[in-house]
Amino acid sequence: MKRLAGRRWESWNPVTGCTHVSAGCAHCYAERFAERWRGLPGHHYEQGFALTLRPERLDLPLRWRTPRHVFVTSMGDLFHEEVPDEYVAAVFAVMARAEQHLFHVLTKRHERLRSLAGELPWPANVHLGVTVEHMATAGRLEVLRAVPAALRHVSAEPLLGPLDELDLAGIDWLIAGGESGPSRRPARIEWLRGLRDHCLEAGVAFTFKGWGGSVQGALGRTLDGRTWDERPAAVREPTAAEGEGEGEGQATLWDVSSAGPGSVGRLPSPSVSTS
Repeated sequence: MKRLAGRRWESWNPVTGCTHVSAGCAHCYAERFAERWRGLPGHHYEQGFALTLRPERLDLPLRWRTPRHVFVTSMGDLFHEEVPDEYVAAVFAVMARAEQHLFHVLTKRHERLRSLAGELPWPANVHLGVTVEHMATAGRLEVLRAVPAALRHVSAEPLLGPLDELDLAGIDWLIAGGESGPSRRPARIEWLRGLRDHCLEAGVAFTFKGWGGSVQGALGRTLDGRTWDERPAAVREPTAAEGEGEGEGQATLWDVSSAGPGSVGRLPSPSVSTS
């Protein structure tokens, strides 16, 4: 396992908006951000967090020259029941073509994933994860294990209960974090210690994003005196110089230094550069 470094992150949102499906959705950072702009004429989120397809964004990764980590639908869930099958397939077709990037898809909708997985391409540059916030949602891992993704990861953010009995067979990476925002539910240190130790014993890369706070990382990132930034070797380094163009703005599954989950105040504006 190598330390995190290298290529920049981008958020790619061919779908925005979502609805709640489990306890981890209760204080959704993306919903909180989008609803701030509801009713503002001409704003990208004029409709708030209502599910919206953004077909004009579909080919955006094909126009990014620099290899990047791409967080897919950071402002929604690609496998939401209201996203048409053919639209999900179109997103996957773009990812298969844009082989210079690493795409990270994260979902809470494992049943929809199960129904579509056999019809989708799974190239080596598409990594797949599910959110497991407590043991009540651990069943999502059974579906994740059945998908032939090159890398499978778990997001335990917001961590709402102990996961040290989670079956990590077939899982490459686990990213944990406390909840952020004004109504945050604090994670207990024993939950994180147990989960970290479980990952170490299972040989699963463990990343701790932070304790949460007003934004992720505001309360610090250390656990037992150190940071935890492990990643699987499959998350490769960039092959070209960084800094070409801006895309949709940076978002990341693990790095709180850029605008992403938990960094609500720094999410990108409606304007999108395509250079």
